[in-house]
Amino acid sequence: MRRRYVAIAVLVALLLIGTVAALPGGRALVVEDVETGEQYLTVSVEDGTTVALEYMHSVEKTRVYDEYTVRGDHLEMTRMEFESFGWGLPSRANVTREDGMYVFDPPGNYTRVTVSPGDVAGHKLHVGAETYDLVARTNGRSVHLYVTQRSAFGAATDQLNT
Repeated sequence: MRRRYVAIAVLVALLLIGTVAALPGGRALVVEDVETGEQYLTVSVEDGTTVALEYMHSVEKTRVYDEYTVRGDHLEMTRMEFESFGWGLPSRANVTREDGMYVFDPPGNYTRVTVSPGDVAGHKLHVGAETYDLVARTNGRSVHLYVTQRSAFGAATDQLNT
């Protein structure tokens, strides 16, 4: 009889864990290795969360800031700031000047953004109010950034791993 109660208790526990794991837990921004799929960082986000890449332009040696806003399951590019025009920067964009920076709202909605962090550029990733050293987190390996739906269990474990 005792074994029966233990078996029932284990079954109920497994059903509860399965139910919690299946509950929606919101969205997360994932930083994932391009080649191996290893996840270096998973951070909870919601609609309107700002996600930005900040780095030093390799030729101009000036700051570049690319800002995205979480919109559902994609990243909408909402702002770009740079100090000087150089290779890879938008020379024909309709820019304004703010505090010595060229600023504009570039077009683009992305389900995935690919970044190759480097020591020279010193890539930083901003997610909301948090800042992460992307070069140190990824050992300089190329990564994809994307938004995914998380289970309640996944969201809870993300909080433990960040």
